[in-house]
Amino acid sequence: MLLRKITAAASALAVTAGIAAYMPAQNAGDAVTASAASGYNYAEALQKSMFFYEVQQAGKLPDWNEVSWRGDSMLKEDGTDADVIPGGWFDAGDHLKFTLTNAYTASVLAWGVIQYKDAVKDAGLYDIYLKNLQWGLDYVAACDLGDKVIGTIGDDAFDHVWYGSPEVYIRKYNLKTGTEDRPYDEITCCTTVAEMAAALAGGYIVFKEEDPALAANYLAHAESLFKLANDVYAQKGADADDDQGIQSKYYNTKNNSGTDNFIDELFYAANWMYMATGDQAYLDKCESDYIPLYPLESQSTEKKFTWGFCWDDTTQAAALLYAINTGKQEWIDHVAHHLEFWMNGYGGKSITQTPDGLPILNSWGSLRYTSNTAWLAKVAADTIFKNDSASAEKYDTWAKRMMDYAFGDNDIGLSYVIGMGKNAVNVHHRGASGIHDDHWNALGTDKSEGGHWQTEYAHVLYGALEGGPNSDGSFDDDNGSYTNTEVAIDYNAGFTACLCAMVDDYGGEILADFPVAETPKWAEWEISATINGKGDSYTEVKAWAMNHTAWPARVSEDVEYRYYFDVSEVIAGGLSVDDIKVTSNSQQYGAGEQGYATVSGPYKYEGDPTGMTYYALIKFEDGRAIMPTGQSEHRDEVQFRVSIPDAVDGKSTKGAWDPTNDYSYETLASGMSDLSLPEALNEHMTMYVDGILVWGTEPDGTTPDPTQTTAPSSTTSTTTTTTTSGSDENKLYGDANYNGEVNMADAVFIMQCMANPDEFNFTPEGKDLADVYNRGDGITNNDALSIQRFEAGIVTALPESYQN
Repeated sequence: MLLRKITAAASALAVTAGIAAYMPAQNAGDAVTASAASGYNYAEALQKSMFFYEVQQAGKLPDWNEVSWRGDSMLKEDGTDADVIPGGWFDAGDHLKFTLTNAYTASVLAWGVIQYKDAVKDAGLYDIYLKNLQWGLDYVAACDLGDKVIGTIGDDAFDHVWYGSPEVYIRKYNLKTGTEDRPYDEITCCTTVAEMAAALAGGYIVFKEEDPALAANYLAHAESLFKLANDVYAQKGADADDDQGIQSKYYNTKNNSGTDNFIDELFYAANWMYMATGDQAYLDKCESDYIPLYPLESQSTEKKFTWGFCWDDTTQAAALLYAINTGKQEWIDHVAHHLEFWMNGYGGKSITQTPDGLPILNSWGSLRYTSNTAWLAKVAADTIFKNDSASAEKYDTWAKRMMDYAFGDNDIGLSYVIGMGKNAVNVHHRGASGIHDDHWNALGTDKSEGGHWQTEYAHVLYGALEGGPNSDGSFDDDNGSYTNTEVAIDYNAGFTACLCAMVDDYGGEILADFPVAETPKWAEWEISATINGKGDSYTEVKAWAMNHTAWPARVSEDVEYRYYFDVSEVIAGGLSVDDIKVTSNSQQYGAGEQGYATVSGPYKYEGDPTGMTYYALIKFEDGRAIMPTGQSEHRDEVQFRVSIPDAVDGKSTKGAWDPTNDYSYETLASGMSDLSLPEALNEHMTMYVDGILVWGTEPDGTTPDPTQTTAPSSTTSTTTTTTTSGSDENKLYGDANYNGEVNMADAVFIMQCMANPDEFNFTPEGKDLADVYNRGDGITNNDALSIQRFEAGIVTALPESYQN
């Protein structure tokens, strides 16, 4: 089966070998020397845009993900996926996954690298660009169920109420709903299905030389999806709300731009199918089925040139592709009309502009639309207008001006590209906030709104394009101003593609030291405590063990802390250590619950040469209950008492208990009702996670090792170890039949074991060595394919880097 797929892929390559004449120029600016130096480093911006897409990755992260503060997400406690389809990109500043926006984004990213492949290569970003693109395409392909597709994954009611990090999302979700499985829907929305076909056709073009088998898989999905979209259109004629599922509440494709919007994606997808296959039938279908229904201007017979290219309206992008594919003058003219409408107005219609010259098509994510149109202008200048120097220069100049506006060429001097230039304080993005208390309204403020909430963002969301300014040129720098400060995968799509064009025209240099691993801005694990009561024979403490992890956000089962005290007075009073009791009568969780603590002691502290320092041990039976997911979950309160008897043999023990020289008591707050106050923190109480000191200073001066305290603990009860090709030089990865060699026989053996396990079986060693594709996910046909790639020289080392 697998060998036949590779043969089929080779045949598909032969079919498409003759279509180059119909494709947009691969690097249209190669022979063009930039007329003026740019004030911005577009290669750096493109590099950082890739970083943004890696931030948005859902599920188990690939080994090439470079975001130091991200970890695996959407996993159940047993380490399995909570999403029916793992992977893909989170949509925006939330944790929903929409197939529509994943597909739209992937199609535009594919277009960018197809059009300006050499520029991306010259910038040194080709490999990482393709990896990020494949991440999105693989998810889109996996959402294809044949007669329907996965539409949305995620509980929108929960997602838009809770504000926190993706790594701990499922823990909070389970707490609120009692389930770890995220809901999803299956839809037949024509717009979504057609966008999927377009994206995967573009993916075929990108990967047909890089990975023929992968490309063939994309093309097979694209053909099936295009047929499904066309069939749905033929049956229903338009997208209906009941075809869209949850998506209709956020990305309603039915009536976004004033018309029933369904024919544009079919027109868009048909052009992509033509470019992928060279089959004239797709262009003929455009002529016969789609162009007659192309939307018209209101009360006019003129084709619609208003609105703009976006997730829901690919009308103008489809027109441009059709003009490129056919060379028909009427469509070239139409593209010009659309661009003129954006630039200066056309046909008596124009777009409102800010005082400093930014067209505002829609106030929600205004820069999304301008950067998308800048992308169309650049492609048009380099293809259908390349022989019209006046038009090409005009569109080039306008596109650059729109891009540079986003980088800070505006009246308020603000860069809307995070991590480049002068940025706003706020960005509406849950993961970048690193928030532990779910009190997002305080982020970016200098106050805690009557509480003591987190106000500082944990991370820099490099490369993300914020929504942009209002129509008057102002910008509401507020986390709650979604229209201005939210980011999204579709916002960055046309922006990223246009950056490819900017690099082609103006060059630039990527940063050699990017990204630099972030170090925590605050202690990730903390203890706050106060005197809860005291007397001649006891000290009672109320303490919080807190999880404020964000590098990445995580939980751990093994969490404990110590309270140190001196026993010299006890000994001097004629008592022994055995007379000291450590007990607890009140705590946040009950016995049998995660978060319940066993309070015990006293234990001798070996770091004190006098032998007089002991400690009480508060050890959580399952510390995963202490999680950075909300106002109560981020801390676990335990009240404990260290005491001696009031009397022994009828004799008072008064004077034998004096806490004033106790190490932990020295810094213990008194009578505090609010342990969230900074002055309640107690660094003389030490905390240990997975046996590592993460907070406080022991009595002998031992402090946490920063290189250990930032190491991720497991986000679930199972720790998954990923082995790379360089992790064990003695293992011959790929040797599935365990004979000391790696060759095609190993690939055949894998397929035999999977097809007929009663007759063919791995040895334990061979099964381990056979797992070479997305190592850790078990044996699949992809492992056999990886070995064949290795034999063919396509893959240079095993295990193969993540390419699912």
